[in-house]
Amino acid sequence: MKTKSINIAVVFVLTLTAIFAGQTKAQSLIVNPALDERVKKFLSEQSGQWHDLNIPEVDGRLLYDLVIKGNYKSALEIGTSTGLSGIYIAWALSKTGGKLITIEIDENRYKKAVENFKKAGLSEYIDARLGNAHTLVKELKGPFDFVFSDADKDWYINYFKDVDPKLKVGGCFTTHNISERSDGRRSSGYSASYLQYVRSLSNYESTLNSAGGGVLISYKRAEK
Repeated sequence: MKTKSINIAVVFVLTLTAIFAGQTKAQSLIVNPALDERVKKFLSEQSGQWHDLNIPEVDGRLLYDLVIKGNYKSALEIGTSTGLSGIYIAWALSKTGGKLITIEIDENRYKKAVENFKKAGLSEYIDARLGNAHTLVKELKGPFDFVFSDADKDWYINYFKDVDPKLKVGGCFTTHNISERSDGRRSSGYSASYLQYVRSLSNYESTLNSAGGGVLISYKRAEK
């Protein structure tokens, strides 16, 4: 009877610990209604006008939710375009107390992205860098806990290999324009090769979200 009582007590304590841990995580989110309204207003005004290699807005909302759910704070984006994905990621980071490093190789897109970040009120949460990600990603020290890869598709595996050692266990590596198709077209070929590579890694758990442009969500469960 005594052992049973102890076991019940242990379960009770563990349950309370889990509850309070969940509450602490939820309470850790920073509340900023003024910023929320500014971001929402900007996104509403720009809705349907995001072209030039930007992601579908449904994918932006997915990235936002992933950052919030994981309470991530150190994010990297490879391929800024003119800033839609960065806005969603940085908006979430404004609530977790984090910051985004985003890299863009095209100067015109970079300048437009910086302008959009400012209009959305998110500049302080974003370190926007102009340059070739092939080089810059290698130079970054990290560590990171969230990554969004959306640059040149033929370099996807290389980006992944460069960032993997800098990604924390429990971190999330997301990749855009991934599909299950393998119809011989070039983009699908790179997608298929990348998908096969990531799924071969025993320390990653990956799922494919196809609601928008195809986002592969890969959680790092352990070091190699």
